[in-house]
Amino acid sequence: MIPTPDLSHLKGEDYKHIYEPAEDTFILLDALEEDADVLRKTRPLICLEVGSGSGCVSAFVGTILGPSTSLYLTTDINPYACKSTRATGRQNGVPIEPVLASLTGPLRARLRHAVDVLLFNPPYVPTDTDEADDAQNQANIAGAWAGGRDGMEVTDILLEQVEGLLSPKGRFYLVAVKQNDVQGICDRMLTRFALRGEVALQRRAGREHLYVLRFTRQHSET
Repeated sequence: MIPTPDLSHLKGEDYKHIYEPAEDTFILLDALEEDADVLRKTRPLICLEVGSGSGCVSAFVGTILGPSTSLYLTTDINPYACKSTRATGRQNGVPIEPVLASLTGPLRARLRHAVDVLLFNPPYVPTDTDEADDAQNQANIAGAWAGGRDGMEVTDILLEQVEGLLSPKGRFYLVAVKQNDVQGICDRMLTRFALRGEVALQRRAGREHLYVLRFTRQHSET
């Protein structure tokens, strides 16, 4: 069993500003752990986490891959999250490079078809559009959960960028809830971008039914 990253450096005061790892975080860690052997075999050169929050997920990927030449990049609109992500990488011996940006922002052109592992635990809670827009514009902790109409407004933007980012062997992991229309997401990615989606893991957590979706190129053997 791969240990959960050490977050002892983050205190209660930090979690007033960043999203504290919860069930949606842990199901993503579990899905990555189930794919650990495959991830190691693919020898990722670039790993990119969008919306890194505490940095827990990227630190976990770094633990899976062990000493390697992988570049661990993250983005977040919240400056507190970028600071925390860097600290979490340092705490766990993973050299994470956070970038203060919305989604893939300034990285998209330079990372075209270069990302081997793409990760996104989005704001997926259905809210009204104004609430989601305000959360993104204010770049605060609400941006970690307020997802707008159907909980998909932020996710929809990133889904348009995924194909342009993934390398030929790339894998995209997305956290979703039942209200997000999991099958609809998979159908859209296949039809529009020839990316094959499947449920890597699912479980009920309280009132939520959580999913981790995994996307690869149709010709990919991994």
